[in-house]
Amino acid sequence: MTTRHTLSVLVEDKPGVLTRVASLFARRAFNINSLAVGPTEVTGISRMTVVVDADGDLIEQVTKQLNKLINVLKIVELLPDNSVQRDHILVKVRADAATRLQVTQAADLFRASVVDVSTDSLTIEATGTADKIAALLNVLEPFGVREIVQSGTLAVGRGSRSMSDRALRSA
Repeated sequence: MTTRHTLSVLVEDKPGVLTRVASLFARRAFNINSLAVGPTEVTGISRMTVVVDADGDLIEQVTKQLNKLINVLKIVELLPDNSVQRDHILVKVRADAATRLQVTQAADLFRASVVDVSTDSLTIEATGTADKIAALLNVLEPFGVREIVQSGTLAVGRGSRSMSDRALRSA
C-alpha cells in the first residue's frame, strides 16, 4: 500500500548534494511530491524535507541508499503525529470592488493574510497543513484563482530534541 512519507535529511551544505539526492529518488522511480531545502542552525549543514508516496519497503530501501551518499549526515522519517508539518502558499485571486470584501473575509477565516492588492486582484499568503491549504483553495476557487505559488512541506519533530545535535554527535 502506498502512503505519504516525510523525510528530513541533514546534509553537508556543498554543491551538487541536492542533485545527488534528487537523482537517487528519480533512479528508484519515485515522484517527489514536495521538496524544501534550506540552511539549519548549524553552519555548513542544510536540511532537506522530502515528501514522497511509497510503500514501507521501498521507503526503507531509499533511506538506506540515501545513507550511503557521502554528504548525507542523518535521515529521519517524520510521522504526522510526532512532527509539525506546514506548507506555505501565495495565491493571486480575482477580486474587483464587488468581491474584494468576500475574498478578504475568506482569507481571514483561514488566518491568511492579504499581502498585495491591485484593482482586480488580491494576493493572499497562507501557512498551514496540506489539508488547510487545500480547503483555502477550494473556498477561493469560485472567485477565480489566477496564480498559485506553493512551497514544499516544512517539517520538524515535536519536542526539545534536535536532529542536528544528534547528527553532529554521531558524525
